[in-house]
Amino acid sequence: MGYGRRALIAAAVAGTLAVGLSGCGGGGGGKQDDGKPSASAGGSKKSPSPAGSDSGSDSPSDAPVLAQIKGAQDIAVTINSAVRDPGGFVTVQGTLTNNGSDTFDADAWRGNEVALAPSGASAAGAVLIDEAGKKRYYVLRDTDGKCLCTMGLTGVEPKESRPFFAQFPAPPAATTEVEFELPTMPPAKITISEG
Repeated sequence: MGYGRRALIAAAVAGTLAVGLSGCGGGGGGKQDDGKPSASAGGSKKSPSPAGSDSGSDSPSDAPVLAQIKGAQDIAVTINSAVRDPGGFVTVQGTLTNNGSDTFDADAWRGNEVALAPSGASAAGAVLIDEAGKKRYYVLRDTDGKCLCTMGLTGVEPKESRPFFAQFPAPPAATTEVEFELPTMPPAKITISEG
């Protein structure tokens, strides 16, 4: 599938992009008021499946849960794995579920960067934040400028779930706790495992 090709491209460009994709900055405001979107960490100790594996083998109840984020329009994002690959990147995988009554399009998740427009409705605006190292890691891109993430997140019907993934440059090996942020959603703390 296209994912394998994209992973190879990511490995090739990761070194070049790592400097440009990481910069100063801490977390992006994890404060929340009552009635606002929320994020919670899961307590599952089950080992996540390796990046690139077909998550179709796990039923939703069997999949590990690193964190669950609940946002506007009753959209829920469950993060099932964050795996550090020997190639120098981290792949975050999970599921988007529309618990609302209206069809959902993830246009806002692409982020505001004009260069990410080719990615369309996608998880291109996702960020990993290493608070201890004071660095932000943005989603990797292929040679066409498209994100190495799930694209085509449009027309998600009420009660429908869809898998998603996003690949980032890997933080230093000593960094295992990061914050995952997706535009319009609250941040969530996740743990990176070794692939």
